[in-house]
Amino acid sequence: MSSERLPAFQTLIDELRAAFATAPDKAVAMRETGRALERALRDDGLRDHCRAWPSTEGHRNLLLYEDPDHGFVINAVVRTEDRKRGIHDHAHAWTAYGILDGTEELARYRRVDDGARDGYAEIDLVSVTTGTRGTVDVVPPFGIHSENGGRERSVAIIVRSERLVGKCLQGRYKPDTKTTYQGEGPTQVPFAVTV
Repeated sequence: MSSERLPAFQTLIDELRAAFATAPDKAVAMRETGRALERALRDDGLRDHCRAWPSTEGHRNLLLYEDPDHGFVINAVVRTEDRKRGIHDHAHAWTAYGILDGTEELARYRRVDDGARDGYAEIDLVSVTTGTRGTVDVVPPFGIHSENGGRERSVAIIVRSERLVGKCLQGRYKPDTKTTYQGEGPTQVPFAVTV
């Protein structure tokens, strides 16, 4: 492979840089990010390219890009069939999660306790969406959610408003025991999306 980025991926980067450069705040930038990500997910060349991406099993994400000026990060997750992901949040970062290939179950939760007890959390399931190619879920800071693989391999592109791994802990939730704890995000594995 060359060092030239796949055109659809470079377009996504360019659109995200423009959104972060001109938006009045991260909320607006992330709404624009969601729209740019939807466009990128429709590109057949990007979908064909992702079919050769390695699995991210073992609590890993592919690190596709980190912006040197605005700090946003583009990751990818490649799930094997029926792969389940724990319920979590991304701390104070915004996240746009988009399905590029396959299907995934995207679930949202809300916390119903007051958060006063350390290690304790009651959460309710708010919604479950079957995400197919082109589906984008924009999750606000501390939004509790999960993504679970379908009956086939799936690939998602994730844009976070900033890199969290190594900088802060993120929430993890266990509704069956009504517990919560803080943990590191997935290991970042550098990966080039090049022609």
